[in-house]
Amino acid sequence: MKIVIINSGSSSIKYQLINMPTQEVLCSGMIDRIGLESSNLTYVTSTSKLEESMPILNHKIGLVKIAELLMNENIGVIKSTEEIDAVGHRVVHGGTYFSDTTIIDQEVKDKIEELFALVPLHNPAHLLGINVAEEIFAKAKQVAVFDTAFHQTIPVVAHKFAIPDHFYNENKIRVYGFHGISHKYVSEKAIEYLDKSANLISIHLGNGCSITAIKDGKSIDHSMGFSPSNGLLMGTRSGDIDHSLIFYLIDTLGYTSKEVNDILLKKSGMLGLTGYSDLRDIESHAEEGNRACQLALAMNAYRIRKYIGSYTAVMNGLDAIIFTAGIGENSSYIRKLVCVDMDYFGLKLDDRKNEVRAKEMREINTLNSKTKIMVIPTNEELEIANQVYELLK
Repeated sequence: MKIVIINSGSSSIKYQLINMPTQEVLCSGMIDRIGLESSNLTYVTSTSKLEESMPILNHKIGLVKIAELLMNENIGVIKSTEEIDAVGHRVVHGGTYFSDTTIIDQEVKDKIEELFALVPLHNPAHLLGINVAEEIFAKAKQVAVFDTAFHQTIPVVAHKFAIPDHFYNENKIRVYGFHGISHKYVSEKAIEYLDKSANLISIHLGNGCSITAIKDGKSIDHSMGFSPSNGLLMGTRSGDIDHSLIFYLIDTLGYTSKEVNDILLKKSGMLGLTGYSDLRDIESHAEEGNRACQLALAMNAYRIRKYIGSYTAVMNGLDAIIFTAGIGENSSYIRKLVCVDMDYFGLKLDDRKNEVRAKEMREINTLNSKTKIMVIPTNEELEIANQVYELLK
């Protein structure tokens, strides 16, 4: 079964073509800076790699270009779009409507659209990608895999806010959770490796960051809530704040609600603290003695450690923590800051193992560490392919 995986962002498209059930990646790539004259396109197969800069003014043009490359006489991997059996779409928010992978029809698209207001940067782009993919891959099944689905198991004691009940019952205001595709993938890898259902804490660290308590394979608590903006410090998002700050900024300092939203989502986090949003820059300047960068990294790690402590209490134990995603997999600096002075939780980091760069799942704890410290590369595209295949086979 040939499955195209599409992750359509506000100005980008990430894609892979995966042959299931062998999990062979036939091609992969992305287009970013969509809408500009200098969009970047990459296309990679086992025998070729293409990188181009060109104007790609919208998602339809981008997906048409991807389809052309898939069928290219010299570097293509299929002869016709009719060879594609399914298209798996990552959709960030499924609300309370979707707790499982779902074949897309008009009703599903209407529900995705209903949720635009909750994730205005994500769901509109996903729906656009779905509509265009329906035209290009007309014979294929279109399937939605929701980031929020994995967190539908969070119990009511954890997912309900302490606000008047009618907001929960009528407006569905609650904790939804995000990065679920990634958390599900790495937690299943950890359970398979540990050979038991375990108390796990999965730490997804990229430009967006989240942390999940996973007990017996199920999400039971998560740092993001109604939207993907609270919890840990992120590249440009503030994470947890005192909500009265919002009213102070509006009522006392005179900012509009839109300006406050932009501040908290686009100008805060590591960018607001340091002037940089890329962790590689922040680490480099910290090592050179930049105090703002050193403090921001310390704050980042401190917030993660607080969540580890609270989630260990909630689960009444901890078997392993998992670092994943771009920063989690590659930053030995952050991993060391998080794990320092955590002996009480059984976490003992092996400094030598921590410095090793590798693409494989690995332990970075000492031999006498009671709790495993694991680095597990995430693969959201493969997880989507697995879920689509299981649904359709």
